[in-house]
Amino acid sequence: MRLTVNGRSRHLDVAPDATLLSVLRDHLHLTGAKPGCERGECGACTVLVNGPEGVPDPIYACLALAHAHEGDSITTIEGLASGSTAHPVQTAFVEQDAVQCGFCTPGQVLAAVALLARDDNPSDEAIVRAMSGNLCRCGTYPKIVRAIHSAAEVMRGSNGD
Repeated sequence: MRLTVNGRSRHLDVAPDATLLSVLRDHLHLTGAKPGCERGECGACTVLVNGPEGVPDPIYACLALAHAHEGDSITTIEGLASGSTAHPVQTAFVEQDAVQCGFCTPGQVLAAVALLARDDNPSDEAIVRAMSGNLCRCGTYPKIVRAIHSAAEVMRGSNGD
């Protein structure tokens, strides 16, 4: 099968029942997506898949069969930065201290990137709704909301708004 992961085309030989999470972690050694609950409830395995009109769709890699994404473009936390420059959401999470243990952070960041691709100025309610599929054991939810607002402001500013 072929996947484009973080901008790089990859040809893989994987079992028909292999999950996208297992392919990313075990075949490609991209360990940012975490095997949390492995039932699609925690969001620790969130990755982005090419969506309509260039807007990425966040998905749970633990529930996705790798073969179902043949030819798709997948972005993991490892592919989010531009060279050595962190994505604005990554920077905002650090600046707003929205990480504690860090286990959920990659999934949280990718879910936030997907949200901001759809809505560049989300309300608190829109953020809570969009992030509801990503759980944080440490309870940094208020800081995550602040980080998303901060990143949105930076991203709007970089678009000339």
